[in-house]
Amino acid sequence: MASDSATRFDFLVIGGGSGGLAGARRAAELGAATAVIESHKLGGTCVNVGCVPKKVMWNAAVHAEYLHDHADYGFEAGHAHFSWETLKAKRDAYISRLNHIYRSNLDKAKIETIQGLARFTDDPEPTVEVNGRKYTAPHILIATGGRPSVLSDNEVPGASLGITSDGFFELESLPRRSVIVGAGYIAVEMAGILSTLGSKTSLIMRQNGVLRNFDNLISTNCTKELQNSGIDLWKNSQVKSVRKTDTGLEVTIVTKDPEKKNEEEKLSTIQEVDCLFWAIGRVPNTSGLNLSEHLNVHLFNNFDFHLIFIGKESVKTYKTSFTPMYHAITTRKTECIMKLVCVGKEEKVVGLHMQGVGCDEMLQGFAVAINMGATKADFDKTIAIHPTSSEEFVTMR
Repeated sequence: MASDSATRFDFLVIGGGSGGLAGARRAAELGAATAVIESHKLGGTCVNVGCVPKKVMWNAAVHAEYLHDHADYGFEAGHAHFSWETLKAKRDAYISRLNHIYRSNLDKAKIETIQGLARFTDDPEPTVEVNGRKYTAPHILIATGGRPSVLSDNEVPGASLGITSDGFFELESLPRRSVIVGAGYIAVEMAGILSTLGSKTSLIMRQNGVLRNFDNLISTNCTKELQNSGIDLWKNSQVKSVRKTDTGLEVTIVTKDPEKKNEEEKLSTIQEVDCLFWAIGRVPNTSGLNLSEHLNVHLFNNFDFHLIFIGKESVKTYKTSFTPMYHAITTRKTECIMKLVCVGKEEKVVGLHMQGVGCDEMLQGFAVAINMGATKADFDKTIAIHPTSSEEFVTMR
């Protein structure tokens, strides 16, 4: 039995992010006495240091992008001053409002909120301890999500002088010189945001392109667009060391030449770096829970996803690329690329890839159609809304 001093619930949730909050509210709706344990702020990664504040920064970068094109559309505008400080204050206030909304919703649902770090005890019943107090329930949901991966100073001397995506949202001012390490979508997003808002930005990647686990069309085009936008790409490179100087950080980089059999290495340095940003993946946020010591829980950190087709001949792809209508009269140009992956004689659409202006909002609608089993014929017989980029998907041959 658990300690007599333990507070009992029907359902206990560790983690106040999207999954934990949804699970807690559903349990409460079904009549379970429920509590949520959260060590940080309600809303989890997405609300506090992920999707939501990132989209605010992305929207700011969109404004900066459009400023480049104002003259081409006939607007005579003077130099626009950007204030990172103003943006951060408004963004933080918005996130704080969301935190309070989540807390209010829990209170309305009569779900208890417990602030602090949870760790499992060795009591016979499932029990956790938070700030010296014990809580027990027959069902405990672990919904602690993930956290950014970090390198130790033993792995890369001076690595601790850098920040992760969590630290990005704590920056009080726009870095003059940024170095981002990584090639995943977080690295790409942050590089684009910082560069567009005015920070001289370098992206260091271990191989020859970004988004390597994405469709090759997306990976190749994104790498090209990043370079075209003025971001300095260091391909086949890794950070060897970091040190602090009087003028900022000095990042030493080792680059391998893949064309040479002996993979000859070259050392280079980037001087006067204001912000070194590690974007090298995420790991489960389970440290301190004592899972392996007290519970029969096995953690799997790596997952491989494969799309398997029956017969290579049953797969057909359709591709197109074009300059979006937005750039009809602009000096600055970007490319829009699209790809459909179809399977079988009926050409069922199982994959849809797009990169370009407006794709973030456009893709969601097509995702609904694909989940409903749409075929290429369904796309073909859809009336195109003209002139839009999305019409290309339903006129693609």
